[in-house]
Amino acid sequence: MDRRTVLKAFAALAVCPACTGTGFAAEGVHWSYEGDNGPARWGDLDAADKACSLGAQQSPIDITATIKSRLPALKIAWSKTADTIVNNGHTIQLNFAEGSTLKLGDVAYKLLQVHFHRPSEHLVGGKKFPMEAHFVHRADSGGLAVVGVLLTEGKPNATFARIVATMPAREGPAVKADAGINPNGLLPHKRSYYRYSGSLTTPPCSEVVEWLLLTTPMPVAAGDVAAFAKLYPMNARPVQKDNRRYVLQSE
Repeated sequence: MDRRTVLKAFAALAVCPACTGTGFAAEGVHWSYEGDNGPARWGDLDAADKACSLGAQQSPIDITATIKSRLPALKIAWSKTADTIVNNGHTIQLNFAEGSTLKLGDVAYKLLQVHFHRPSEHLVGGKKFPMEAHFVHRADSGGLAVVGVLLTEGKPNATFARIVATMPAREGPAVKADAGINPNGLLPHKRSYYRYSGSLTTPPCSEVVEWLLLTTPMPVAAGDVAAFAKLYPMNARPVQKDNRRYVLQSE
C-alpha cells in the first residue's frame, strides 16, 4: 500500500507516491490510525477523501474464498538497492530511483516505493500476520499495482534487518538509504498471488489499485518486528467489506 506533502487525488489519480508519505494523503489534512482522525473518520476529513467512506472497492480485505485462475506471472525486475528511506509519521518507507519494474501481462509498472504496516492489513482466512510490506508501482496511465508481502516471525531476513537497523527513529525528511538494502530479499521464492481490484489503504482511499498479494509469507526475525513496533505499534487500516468482489488466485 501518506502525509502532508501530497498531491490531491483526482479521477485517474496521477499521484506520485514517492513524493509523499505512505503515499496519498490529502494535502494539509492530519489523519491517524486511532482517535478522532482514525479510519472511521477518514472520509470526513477532506472532500478529496470521500472514497474512504463511500467507496465500494476499498482495501484491505479478508481473503477467504478465491477462484483459481491462470493469471500472468509477476515479472519483477527490481534494482538491488533503494534510493532513500524516510519516517513520514505514518510508517517507514523506502523510495526507489528509475529502473525497477513490474510487468503484469501487457502492462508495465515502475516501482516507486515500499512501506510497512503492523499488523498486516490484509487477512487470509481471518488470520492476521505480524506485518505487511507494500511495494507500490505505477503505470504510465496512472494506474497502480501493489505487490503485498505478508511478514511472519521466524528466521531472520537480512533485508528487513538492515531496514530496521537504519530506519530513522523520528519523523523527518528522506535520507539516503543504506546501500546494502536489497528489496528483492523481501520476496519469497514462490510468486503465486491473490489478485483483486481495490484501493489505497490510506487517504484518499482512491479505487485505482490492482492488488497482488503474494500467497507465501516471508519470515523475519521477531526482534526486528519488535523494533519496528517501537516506532509504529499499530498502523493498519481495518478490513473493509469485499462487496462481492472476486479474488483470483494464481496457479
